[in-house]
Formats: sequence, structure tokens, C-alpha cells
Amino acid sequence: MAKKAEVKELLEAGVHFGHLTRKWNPNMAPYIYMERNGIHVINLYKTVAKLEEANEALSKIAASGRKILFVATKKQAKDIVAEKVSNVNMPYITERWPGGMLTNFVTIRKAVKKMASIDRMKKDGTFNTLSKKERLQVDRLRAKLEKNLGSISDMTRLPGALFIVDTMREHIAVKEAQKLNIPIFAMVDTNSDPRPINYVIPSNDDASKSINVILTEVTNAIAAGLEERKSEKQSVKEGASDETTPQDKSPKVEKKAEKETVVATKAPEKEKKEVKKAAKEDSDNLTKIEGIGPKAAEALIKAGIDSYATLAETDAEKIKEILTEASSRMAHLDPGSWPKQAEMAAEGNWDELKAWQDKAKGGVE
Repeated sequence: MAKKAEVKELLEAGVHFGHLTRKWNPNMAPYIYMERNGIHVINLYKTVAKLEEANEALSKIAASGRKILFVATKKQAKDIVAEKVSNVNMPYITERWPGGMLTNFVTIRKAVKKMASIDRMKKDGTFNTLSKKERLQVDRLRAKLEKNLGSISDMTRLPGALFIVDTMREHIAVKEAQKLNIPIFAMVDTNSDPRPINYVIPSNDDASKSINVILTEVTNAIAAGLEERKSEKQSVKEGASDETTPQDKSPKVEKKAEKETVVATKAPEKEKKEVKKAAKEDSDNLTKIEGIGPKAAEALIKAGIDSYATLAETDAEKIKEILTEASSRMAHLDPGSWPKQAEMAAEGNWDELKAWQDKAKGGVE
């Protein structure tokens, strides 16, 4: 869409209408075009430029595989956010911002697990063994959890970014994101302070038409990022399948394999023992796993997970509990891939592990 058409579309949606001049925030002065009838008018050309900048950043975050949490609890934004955001499979909060949603994420995850355990009770028949009063209480608890946390049930770690409609109303979310250095994208009206926001989209955050047009642009950018990630994963998968084809094996690789076999068969017994000993010592270095730092490694070793083999057999949820108990600062770590990496390390597949880590760093895991 051309820039002029974008400005026209925003104008028709009333994105340019700000608040009364007496309610303005002086920090929004660079984004205000003029004053008319006691109301500030937002400069839509700056809105377009800022929207393009935000869309580019959101597309990159989506392409990297991280989640973007949308926050909009005001009446006129709830349904729009729920509809638009669910189309791109991103989490959203449209009821009440649960205090500590980000800073105390472990506790929020426990509440989500409680919801999942109630669902299991209903499936395995345990729910039917409860008394009528208990069933009613459980149903009420499930409905409450679904209302407040249903949209974030798939969010297993802290989001890569926050998108907020009305920063004044969602000031707690802004503060929590600032504390954890999570990038904030927001629709900022003339009565709000743009300074804490990383990506400011100066716009009318009260009218449903304005919210709808901005959310449409934003979700389209996220959808493009997700599509890019999907195509990259597909190309990597196809490349991997081509590499495993016998006829594609290069003469260099075959020659190297033959050489290693000859060396291994001719090596003296003493040298073999030394190689095994070195491999064993190396296997205890848990920091070679992508995502494990010295503190995390120390916590795992204290819990009895002191080798790659042990780590490979440990459930990711168990690892998460160990890290959280050791220090709340490690609660944000995502150990989902650690057992998989440890398995490769335990088998001595270091080249495969390095290739996997390089792909993960590039956002193509």
C-alpha cells in the first residue's frame, strides 16, 4: 500500500484525533500537528513512519520464533484485539492485567497448569467422583482461569515483546516490561508519556475504528514474519534431507571418515584410554549447552544433574523447577531444548550439536 493511501486510510479511521489540549502530555509535542477546537491533532505522516518502523521490528521478532503479548483491557479494544491477534496465534490479555504477569511469571504458569490439571480430571473421570458442590467450585475456578489466562495458556516463557493499547491504562504492564527489558510497542495518544515506550505509534487509542486499522497493519506484519520463519524452516529441512542422501556425500567427507577409522584402529591402548578419559571430563561441562550459563550449570550439578547423559534424561519442566528454586533470576530461562542438546553431546555428536546451535541462534530452530 502506498504511503498516501495509508495516510488517507488512517484519516478516515480517525487516527489523528487526540485528547483535549488541557489533558496533553508535553512529551507528545513532536507528534502533534496542530490544535483545533480545543483538541490536538496528531501528525499522521509521523504515525505512518513510526508504524512502518514498528511493523518491521515486530516482523523480525515473529520470524525469530518469539511470542508477542498484546495487552488491551479497555472496552472498545477487547474484541478487536482478541479477533485480530488470535488469527496470528499470539497471546493476549483483554480482561485484567494479572499483577506480576511478567515479573512473577513462574506463579502465573502454575495457575495455567492448574487449568490444565482440571481438564485432565474431566477427561480421566476423576471430576465425576467429586461431590456436586466440589464440581461447582472446580467449574467456577476453571471459568475464572480461562477468562483471565486462557489466551496465554500456550506461552511457556516470557514474551519477546509487548504491544499495548493505551499505556496510561496499562501502566503496570509497562513497568513490568521495563524492569525485564522487554521491548514495548504501543499506540500512544496525546495524553500519554511516550518516553518509556521503545516503539511509539502516535494514534487515537480510544476509537474502535482507529484501534482496528492499527491492529490490522500490525498483525499483517506479524503474519509476514511467521510466514518467513515457516519458509526458512522448510528450506532448512529440505537441505538437511539432501545432506543425508548417500549419493550426495562428498568425497572429502568420505576421505575424512576413512582416515579417522584407520587412526582409531591403529591407536595404542594407552592413547585410547586417554581419549576416553578426556571425553568423560569434557562431558561434565554443561555450559557447552546453548542457554546454560555458569550459574545454571552450578544449580543443575547441585541437583545431581552433572553430566550430559543425566541432563538428556531429565524432563524440561523438572529442569525449570530446579532453576527457579535456585534463583528467581533464572526463571526466564527456557530449558526446552537442553535435553535434546545434551543427548547429542552425550553421543559425541559435536558437529551436529554445533550446527543445531548455529541454526537456533539464527532463529531457524
